[in-house]
Order: sequence, then structure tokens, then C-alpha cells
Amino acid sequence: SGLAVFHPKGGTVRRIMEHYSRERHEQAGYEFVYSPHIAKEDLFRISGHLQWYEESMYPAMELDGGTDYYLKPMNCPFHILIYKSRQRSYRDLPMRLFEFGTVYRYEKSGVVQGLTRARGFAQDDAHIFTTRQDMVHEIRSLLVFVLDLLRDYGLDDFYLELSTKPEEKAVGSDQEWDEATEALREAADGMEGLPHELVLDPGGGAFYGPKISVQARDAIGRTWQISTIQLDFQLPQRFDLEYVAADGQRHRPTMIHRALFGSIERFFAILVEHYAGAFPAWLAPVQVKILPVRDDHDAYAMRLADRLRGEGFRAEMVEADEPLGGRIRKAKLEKVPFVLVVGDDDVANSTAGVNPRAGDVERGVPVEHFIERLAADVLAHA
Repeated sequence: SGLAVFHPKGGTVRRIMEHYSRERHEQAGYEFVYSPHIAKEDLFRISGHLQWYEESMYPAMELDGGTDYYLKPMNCPFHILIYKSRQRSYRDLPMRLFEFGTVYRYEKSGVVQGLTRARGFAQDDAHIFTTRQDMVHEIRSLLVFVLDLLRDYGLDDFYLELSTKPEEKAVGSDQEWDEATEALREAADGMEGLPHELVLDPGGGAFYGPKISVQARDAIGRTWQISTIQLDFQLPQRFDLEYVAADGQRHRPTMIHRALFGSIERFFAILVEHYAGAFPAWLAPVQVKILPVRDDHDAYAMRLADRLRGEGFRAEMVEADEPLGGRIRKAKLEKVPFVLVVGDDDVANSTAGVNPRAGDVERGVPVEHFIERLAADVLAHA
């Protein structure tokens, strides 16, 4: 329960989601890192997770003659270790570290729900180390990046929610929390294309800092919390992080925690609901299904499938082992963007009958023309 297994088609969608996200992060100046799934107790004691978050962590594993190891509930302590591995200068900042990191949280069985509330999941997790002076600018540019990327996946109806200091389980002074909360409010103020008023979530912040959540409405109006941006003064203090400023003095960086999808699993579920399974062509696990009318058309259909795969498209050929109408219905139920039917005339003329998911059937379409159309459809989002 709460530990998802992805089958081949779900794995294909996930791979495409991750690949596109990596490309966009690389363009935005993020550096890619990797961290292990477990660590010694000391790391989570310094971070505060064992004090403030232990009830949501898996139990300790006693190894190496009495040393306790824990499955990681968050990636941030490891990214802090990367920052702390050598002396940092103001020239290194902002430092943007990014990872698709799997984390484990022991959710109670009563709240585990499909892919939307899981016990093990991969976060598209980033931690940004910046100066106090630049933190508002960094958060604002981060919000622009987050919203643009979510729009690429087909979501476009957003509002922002500001979560403030919890009444219990919070570390740091009221002054620090007030400053961090005001910085988030200032960064979010007047974001283009969003409601001007932030929705307040009193007491909903993490134990180390307040956060802004991007709330998105899907195609039928349901609201989902997706991205979170948390501003943190506390972990840099707990790990004694520093950088050398232009004046030669040592200063404390500010840390921004950010998960854009929230988790891959949950975002996958949201997209399934948003599109009702009818993924756009660039994201669909199978973009084209090719159906020969009779078995003597199988060879041509297979050559066409091989060509499409050679061009980089995801195509499948379905052999003529049952009536054509039944195979067309199955392909339609799978919500494949394009179904191609090939018969005698198509074999003779290098054409295909094109049955798009949303549109009228076209007969005798030259294969070259269909490939150009498919390429334009797939690349339209980029």
C-alpha cells in the first residue's frame, strides 16, 4: 500500500515527463545531483526531522553494530551536504541543485490513496542557496519558471496559497518567520495571470519555514495542490552554512525548498484526471496504432510501424487476428491519438487511412504527409 509500481505505458509517460522537466531545468541553470535513499541518524537529528517529523518516518534500521539508519523522508539534508562539501563564495550563488529523489514517508493506512497520497514517491526536488538580499527576486523568478512549466503540461488555471507558521512543531524565532513570510508574500504579489489576493493557510507551513503552494484546477474544476516553494532560514543555521561575501566576510545563505510536481506519482495522477486518459500526442504512451485490414497487409503495417519508430515516434502494429471493427474500438478505448488503417490501396500507394482521436477519418493520406503532421503535433508544446 502506498508503494506504486509503474507498468510499461505508465513508465513511458513518466519517462517523458521527467525528460522534458530535466531539459527545462538545465536551460534554467540548475545542476543535477543524486543522493542515497538512507542515511545515519545523525543527519536527520541535525536537520530536525527526528525531532519534528519522526512520526512520519519509517522506523530505524540498526546496522553496523548499533548505528541507526533511516529511509530519507526528504532530500534537503543531502543537498545541504553537497553545499557544505567545500567553502562557498558569493560568486557561487544562487546555487540551484536539482534531483528526482525518491523519499519515504510512513503515512497511516487510512490516508494512503492511490498515487495521490503514497508512502514512497519521487520528488522533482530542488534546493536553491542564495543571499538574503536576492531571495525575493529568486522566489519570484522561480514562480515564473514553475507556472510556465506547469502550463507546458496542460494546466493553466492557478492560484497561490500562503502557509504560515504552525502553532506547534516549528523551529526559529517569530521574527525570522515573519521575515520569511513577508518575503514570500512580496515575491508572489502581482504575479501576472493570477488572482492578486493570496489565499491564506494559517499554520500550514513546514517546521522550518513558511511556503507558497501553487493550486491548480483541472479540466472539470477540481483543485489540486501541486508545487510548493518554502523559504528556510533554519536549516542553514542548523548545518552552519556559510559563504564568503564580496567584502571577505562570512555570511549565512538563505535556502529555498522547491518541488515543482510535488511528486511524480501525484502529478501523473493529476494529469490522468485532467486529460481523462486522453494524453496529448507528445505525452501519450502510444502515439500511433496501425491496423492492417487483413493479414496479407501485416507486412506493410509492420514496415510503417518500424519507420515511425525510426523517426522517434511511439507506434504499435496490431495484427489482423480479429475483425477490424473490434480492433478499432479497442484503440479508441485506449485513447490513442492516431489510429492508422491500411488496406490494398495503401500498400500499393504508400498511404494510410488516418483516424484521429478528435476528428474525421481521412482516406489515402500519403505516409510522408502524416509523419509531417504528427511531428508538428508532437513538437507544438515545445
